[in-house]
Amino acid sequence: MKKLLLIRHAKATHDTGYTDFERPLTAKGLAQCDVMVNRLVANDIQPEHIVSSPALRTVTTADAFAKGLGLPTATYYHEIYDASESALLNVVYHLDNQYDFIALVGHNPGISQVLYYLSGEYREVTTCALALIEFDAESWAELSENTGTLTYFDSPKD
Repeated sequence: MKKLLLIRHAKATHDTGYTDFERPLTAKGLAQCDVMVNRLVANDIQPEHIVSSPALRTVTTADAFAKGLGLPTATYYHEIYDASESALLNVVYHLDNQYDFIALVGHNPGISQVLYYLSGEYREVTTCALALIEFDAESWAELSENTGTLTYFDSPKD
């Protein structure tokens, strides 16, 4: 069985002076990370590994989750940054099969689109929202449309 935890990055600044790639998290975004990590711990949801976009806001989000969950530093894939649904799915299909439970930290609209494609479930994926999808599969490459079941969804505003 494979499990994929989709995480949209936490709240980032929209202040001028930053490129999109370099936008940092706001104080609210850092607080969102703490809240959501604590909710994962409370619900005994523990990924084995984290993969992330290398943009500053996703790196900071991934680092907060890794630290809070006692995981090693995330693996960064440039393909996750500003990824379309198909580009993000391509990353998922090539995840390391040694891991059965991976968290992927990325951006919208890709995160929402992948959630819908894999599970058939539509949710409003706000900043720092979490969506856990479980699959009856032995390999990441086996995943396809509507093969997953959304078993947990949460966001800081809930």
